[in-house]
Amino acid sequence: MKRFLKKAIWISLICFYFFQIKIVRGIVPYYYFPTIKNFQKQSLYIGKNAYQLLYFGQYEDSLNLAKLAVKINPKDEKLWLILAEAQIANKKYKNAINSLNKAEQINSKNSEIYFAKSNVYLKISQQTKAKIALGKGIKIEPNNHNAIFQLGNILLMEKNYLGAIKLFDKSIKIKPDFWQAINNKGLAYFERNNINLSIKLFESAISIEENAEPLLGLASCININDTKLAIQLAKKALAKNPNYVNYYYRKEQLWGEKLQTSTEILLQNEQLKKDVILAKSKISESS
Repeated sequence: MKRFLKKAIWISLICFYFFQIKIVRGIVPYYYFPTIKNFQKQSLYIGKNAYQLLYFGQYEDSLNLAKLAVKINPKDEKLWLILAEAQIANKKYKNAINSLNKAEQINSKNSEIYFAKSNVYLKISQQTKAKIALGKGIKIEPNNHNAIFQLGNILLMEKNYLGAIKLFDKSIKIKPDFWQAINNKGLAYFERNNINLSIKLFESAISIEENAEPLLGLASCININDTKLAIQLAKKALAKNPNYVNYYYRKEQLWGEKLQTSTEILLQNEQLKKDVILAKSKISESS
């Protein structure tokens, strides 16, 4: 009987203990406190989504997400870079520069920050600042052929043709099939009246990529000596990209005044009349 009583008492105590635990758990709620690592992971996830929205052209939504990511984790320069990209897409250039300055304060050795800055400065026509930013980025990443090419383009805008050519050469040395740099060398040499070398460069660019720009550039070079071939090349160029019929579009692509004049003469040829009208109509439809 005593043994029975002892067992009963033990069982009742155990039941009481577990019952009390359940009551306590029922009264005191359980809270989950996220760690710093969880916050960082969440901010990066939001940042990636913001970048994806940029890709799909949802600029305003991308900007809002990027702002949220930075609020959650303001110590990651990559998130500030994404925010800057979203601000650039929304044409908020001053805000973009501020974001890039924040990124630079966090990590001054990230070359992407300076390349992004140069892009913004070019959009607001501050070429000197764009050059300085590119120079800083290239010091960190000396074999970035795109950045060297962009610096060459700034010199091309400034009509420093020899300086631009040197940089294009450097870019091509790093990436031999970089047809854009080869093409822009052709643009520079045309303005220096070296038409024969321009022809070779445009032909070289076309052998890598049959793009509208070197096609029309070559057509403009050979128009005087071989009008028949020039017309064929111009037709092909306008069919590939009708925008090249427009003077201001070519200017945006850094075409100098001498090549512009030569191209305007070519496009006035009667045999190109229909192609020019068609190209202009395609531009009007797309705008």
